[in-house]
Amino acid sequence: MPQHQMEVIDLADGTLDPAAALEYVSEPKFGGITLFVGRVRDFNHGRDVTGISYDMFVPLALNGFAEIAARAEADFGGQLKLYIGHAKGRLGIGDLAMVVAAGTPHRDEAFRACRQVVEAVKHTSPIWKQEHYIDGDSIWSEGCSLCEHTPADAETGHSHTHSHAHGSQP
Repeated sequence: MPQHQMEVIDLADGTLDPAAALEYVSEPKFGGITLFVGRVRDFNHGRDVTGISYDMFVPLALNGFAEIAARAEADFGGQLKLYIGHAKGRLGIGDLAMVVAAGTPHRDEAFRACRQVVEAVKHTSPIWKQEHYIDGDSIWSEGCSLCEHTPADAETGHSHTHSHAHGSQP
């Protein structure tokens, strides 16, 4: 049985299921189970948002998710089970964009593994995000995969510097 499940859900075919993610990472030997659910919010960078479109080349995104899972397993050991899911397509306010679940023997490892995976997906995955605004405008976000990463990234998974402002037009 694989230790990690990665998927991209095209919204034309279904939605992300946090309950299924929790079920996947749950095992009798795991006392720590964590879940992150990322939702589309209605306000960002001082603007009213009506939705987000996510696009990606699915095989490349899934390869990236597998690398992220392998890194987490190397960091937290073999007693780790992960679910990584991301939506593709047009999402409305409140729709689920990302679901990450981690199961480990203890809570500290579960929290840290889940956080590391969430940050790695956000900062390194080849996922293009277009925000749609109430005034009818839409902007493709440069996203964190274009951030300049520092050596601290290897330890924390989320420290970085920017040569751009998130949400700005190129």
